[in-house]
This record gives sequence, C-alpha cells and structure tokens, in this order.
Amino acid sequence: MPGETAWSRVSVSPEPAAEHSTTFAVPAVSDALTLSSLSLEALRNASAHRTRRFELVRLSRPVPVLRRGQHFDVVIKFNEQRPFDLEKDSLRLVFSLGQNPNPVKGTQGVVSILNDSSECWPVHDGRWYGRLKNSDSNETELEIRPSADAPIGVWRLKVETGVKEESSAIPKVYEHKEQIYLLFNPWVKDDATFMEKQALLDEYVLQDVGKIWVGTYQSHVGRQWVFGQFDKAVLPAAMFVLERANLDPTIRGNPIAISRAISKLVNSNDDAGVLVGNWSGNYAAGTAPGAWTGSVKILEQHHSTKQPVQFGQCWVFAGVTTTICRALGLPSRVVTNLVSAHDSNASLTVDKYFDIHSRPLDTGDSIWNFHVWNEAWMARPDLPKGYGGWQAIDATPQETSDGVYQCGPASLQAIRNGSVGFKYDVQFLISSVNADVVYWKQDPTAEMGYRRMNASTAEVGRKILTKQANVFDASGQADMEDITWLYKAKEGSQLERSTMYNAARGSTNARRYLLQPGEAREDLVFTLNDLDKINVGDKFEINVTIKNEVDDARTLDVTLCASSVYYNGVEANLIKKAAGKFKIRPRGRDVLRLEVTPTEYLPKLVEYGMMKIFAVATVLETKQTWAAEDDFQIVKPRINVKVPESVVAKQVSSLEFTLKNPLKTTLHNCKLQYEGPHVLTSNVTIDMDDIGPEEEITVKGDVTPVRKGKFGLVAVFSSDELHDVTGSASVEVKPVA
Repeated sequence: MPGETAWSRVSVSPEPAAEHSTTFAVPAVSDALTLSSLSLEALRNASAHRTRRFELVRLSRPVPVLRRGQHFDVVIKFNEQRPFDLEKDSLRLVFSLGQNPNPVKGTQGVVSILNDSSECWPVHDGRWYGRLKNSDSNETELEIRPSADAPIGVWRLKVETGVKEESSAIPKVYEHKEQIYLLFNPWVKDDATFMEKQALLDEYVLQDVGKIWVGTYQSHVGRQWVFGQFDKAVLPAAMFVLERANLDPTIRGNPIAISRAISKLVNSNDDAGVLVGNWSGNYAAGTAPGAWTGSVKILEQHHSTKQPVQFGQCWVFAGVTTTICRALGLPSRVVTNLVSAHDSNASLTVDKYFDIHSRPLDTGDSIWNFHVWNEAWMARPDLPKGYGGWQAIDATPQETSDGVYQCGPASLQAIRNGSVGFKYDVQFLISSVNADVVYWKQDPTAEMGYRRMNASTAEVGRKILTKQANVFDASGQADMEDITWLYKAKEGSQLERSTMYNAARGSTNARRYLLQPGEAREDLVFTLNDLDKINVGDKFEINVTIKNEVDDARTLDVTLCASSVYYNGVEANLIKKAAGKFKIRPRGRDVLRLEVTPTEYLPKLVEYGMMKIFAVATVLETKQTWAAEDDFQIVKPRINVKVPESVVAKQVSSLEFTLKNPLKTTLHNCKLQYEGPHVLTSNVTIDMDDIGPEEEITVKGDVTPVRKGKFGLVAVFSSDELHDVTGSASVEVKPVA
C-alpha cells in the first residue's frame, strides 16, 4: 500500500522500583496481534485536511500533514490472518510531542479503540478520540480525532496491542518511524484560530503568492511576493524556527504564544533568527533586501545553515512571517502602513527637533515612508470579549518588548480604542498608525530650551493597505484593500481624537508631549505643496506658499531642503539646500521655489528612490515658527513580463522580460531574477550585459510548470545604478493533453 511504513518491535521491561528491590513476574502476551505495517494515508487525509498542496505530502514516501480537531484515517495490517476484534483485542495509539510528553499537559494524545462509533465523542474537551472504522482479515481501518487545542508541531506515534483477558500482560509496542505534522485548523470551530468566513481562508492560509504594498502615500505599488508555504523546504524550516523559540510544548497550541514567538524569531537580533536587518544601503556581505522575490530561499538557507540570512527589511520580514504563519495553519496577511511612525519614547508623538540654524537633530523618533507588518487571526481569551480577530504582529526589530525584539499580538480593536493597557505592545502600534508629529526649534528664551513650532495630527497612518482576499491583479491595483478604518476612526474626527487622549492617559510621556500646548499667535499661514511622484530623470520643484493675514509686514528666516532618504526616514544624502531672510508685505501672498534637476539628484539617489523635502520658517517679529516635510518617490520603470497564451504542465514554455533604461547613463552589473511556485522548481538568476543609456532590452527565460492551475510569477531587476525594478505576471497552466 502507498505510504505504508515498516514497524519494528520494541522490547519493554518493567520500570525498576524506586525504593523496593522486589521483582515481579511479567506475564507473557499470548495472542496479541502483531503489527506488520501502518499507513497514515497521507494523500487521502490531506484532501480532507486541505493540506494536499504541501509538497511533503506528494513525495514518493508521503509525509502526513494534518490539522488538529479534525478526524483522520489510519490503516493497520497485522501478521495474523484474522481481523481485529473489539471484544477480544486491545489496541491503543499514543501520539507524543516533545521530550517529556504528558496527556495531562496536552503533549500526549492517548487513543484506545473501544468501539466503532463516533457518536459518543464529546464536543472538543482537550482529549484525543478514536474508533474502529472497518476491519477484515487484511487490514484494520481506524478514525482518529486530535484535540482542537493540541500543540502544533512534529508528533510521534507508537501503537500498543494486547488481549483484553490478559490485562496484566505487557503489550506489544511498535514505534512509528515517520514524523507527523500537526497544524492549526481555522476551519474547525473549537480551534482558537477559527475564522467564520471560511472563504477568506483560501487567501489567508492557502494562497501562496501575494502582494506587499511599498512606496509613498502619493505613489505606492503592490509588489508581488512568493510566500511558497507549500514548498517541501518550508514546513521543516518553520518547525525549526519554533524549536529555536524554546517554547514549552504545553503552550504550542496557543496562537497568541506562537505568533509572538514568530515575531521574535524572524529577526536575528536576540536569537540568531531567520533574517539580519540592514538599512545601510551596503549589502556586499549578502543579498540586498530588494533582490528577494519570495520566502522559500530565505527559509531554506536558514534551516540548512542554522545561521541568520543576510539581509532583510520590513517587507522581507513580513513576507517570511506570512509564510511561516500560513504553513502552520495560522491565518495571516501582510499589512502596509503608509507614513508610519517610530515612536522611541512611548509619547504617542514623533518629535522633530531643529537647532537654532534650522538644522534637523536626531532624536530617535522617525517617520518611515512605509512600514510593513503582519496580522494573524485568533481568539483572545486573555482579553475582554470583542478583542479577538485580527492581531498585529511585527517581526521587524524596532523597539524591545519584554526585553527582546518582538511585537504583538496586538488586538486591532484595542489599537482602535486606544486601550494601551492590553497585551501586547498596543501603545507602540497606536503610535505607528496615529502619532501626532510635533516640530520643535531651539530657542534659548523658551522654558524647555525648545519652542514648539507646530503639530500635525493627520500626517501619520495616511493609508493602511493589504491585499484583498481572493482577488489578484498581476499588473494593477484592483486587489488593493484599504483597512485604515480597522486601526483608527476617521482622521480628525472627534472619535479619533478621543481615542488618542484616552491612550495618552495611560502613558506619562504621552501626557507630557501629546498634550503640550502650542504657540497662540500665528499671523502667517504656510503651505508646503506636496509632490505626488516624479519619473526618474525628470526635474522637480519645492514650493512653499506663505500668506500674511495681518496689516503689518513680517520678516521671515526660511530654509528649504531636499534630501534622498532610505524608506525608514533616515537621511542618505543632502541634495540641495537654500536659506535666507525676506519680507512679506501686509496681507501679502508669496511663493518660495527651489528647483532640483536630475543631474543634482541622480548621483545621490539611493535604493527605492525615496526623497524628502522639508521647509522651516521663523517670523522674527513674533517668534512664530513653522515646519513641514513631504516624502515622495522617484518612480522607476517596470519590467514587462510576456507569457505565452498556451502554457502546458510539464512542458517548457518561453518567457520574455522587457525593460527600458530610463537614465542617460549605462547600467552595469545587471541581473534579473524570477520566481513562481509550481511554475519553477527554484529561483532563476540571469546575468545580463550592460544596458546603454535609454536602451530597451528583452531577456528570454523559460518555465516548466509542474501542474495545471493559475500561478503568479515575480521578476526583479538590479544593477549598480538602478535597483528594485520589478514586474509580475499571471500564468495560466493547462493540463497535459
């Protein structure tokens, strides 16, 4: 029978007495059945358990991948040419997890086959159950149901056979040689990960290609990412990550503990976890974060080397986190927060300080153009009713929580309500999506040494995005879903402000900074005109509009500045700066302009093409001060991926990747990578010739899909001068004729 496993008999001797030396005679087993083979029916059970897409299940020797709380079949063959007899024979299956399994602690499931009916099985009560399904002279078929709260992980199995009339005899014991993967089961109501709208699980557990939105508020795109949770390398790697967490096996059935551990182990700051974070722009020691197309290669390398993989940034951490969660059966999705605050001192504000010459000072707080984290779906019995559902977790190492770099799970409802006292890290997430941005300028006459200039209550958390469930747009944005409303009330509404003040009451620093009054007299109105996006190679202009609303002239000290920045808000290079004093007439209106040309910004542009402009102004007569900033992106071209109309499983098909160099300079050290689950067996890298100024090139590649279906293909181009150029396509694979 396919999937049958040979068994070896284990001799059993009585345990030595702890305090007595008396020996006892052990009755021999006279007529106990002798097990010859066992099959966990990996393929058959996989269909019912929705695990058939795992490559482990489809190996020549299938590996069982099961979900807790749901019955599965076991087929046993005995050497004796007689059927298993419920009245005569005793049969017990013992499933174990960890070094010291214990049924009381949930790490051992003991199943005695006493009848052929499941009607007596109670609603899930923390125990495992089993029954005789069928028995004849050739084989015995059993039905087993694990507990719905059983710890997830790699389980072992042994079988004990005996004769009921000889209850004092030692049973025959057989140990199974193969591993059994047991996962969360969000399709079962009694599982803590249960999701009532089960159609959503096709996306949040079973979808292996997705999108991660990156960019600025004005210009953002969905970047395809291959999660690849069904790859044969992923589930063993995910279990390895869990083992490194050193979680007590008794709590490995708790999605709260599991998700928090994943947020800790995907980064390498404390535990030599999966990925090393790097925001420096120098990736010579590893792979640039923008060059990854999916999670499989990362997890495979981490598992095989037992070392952290270099390098990752927030969307890479989030992509890997989604892969691990979905592999384990924990519903998960990637979330992007456009204009995301990093509040380093728990003040619910991002404080921007400038010295007396209007030069910005580093304070630890920052605003990222975008930041990516995850949500995982689970019940929260540790919180009041209504706080279950989506929980935010973040594997990117920003601030420590309980002494290590981990974040969440934080209930989205708690974030929206400003409930900073609820576990875990709710206040940090509130700041991330809704912090006020407060500008301060050095002033020796001010009580604190700095004068508060102005504050923005609507700058952070401008839009929070995820991929819409069960919708996929390979080249557009039709699959983008705005979930800002899940994190906060409408920006500027009374409810939104009340939530922030409610949160501030629970934090000393928040009360000190968030509620700090501003300057009363403001004669002038300033507006920094936002830029949406600039195509690479085009010039742009900084515009500040100033309106004088009083009958007196005013003298201003103004600084305008443009810099290239990394996506986490850290300045890379100053590109252009202008400063000076000028007068504005009574009731007058003026526009200040600063033009930046391609020759000025291109040599100083860094990865992802992020730019920051800021303006600072002081009214000398009144000490009114004002500051504002805007982030935008220098937009790069996309790769056009051409797929043949007819792609057939197990046959080679050709692809074309077309890209135009937008720069007036040659691109060197050019590489193209592409990846797609079920379309390719591994990531493909093509080394390319140099690309001349404004030259358009086409590169050919091929795929050999392993099976029919609709799959995603992701491509990334990189060079010394131009990075992070992406493209994607859907591939419709037809069956072999």
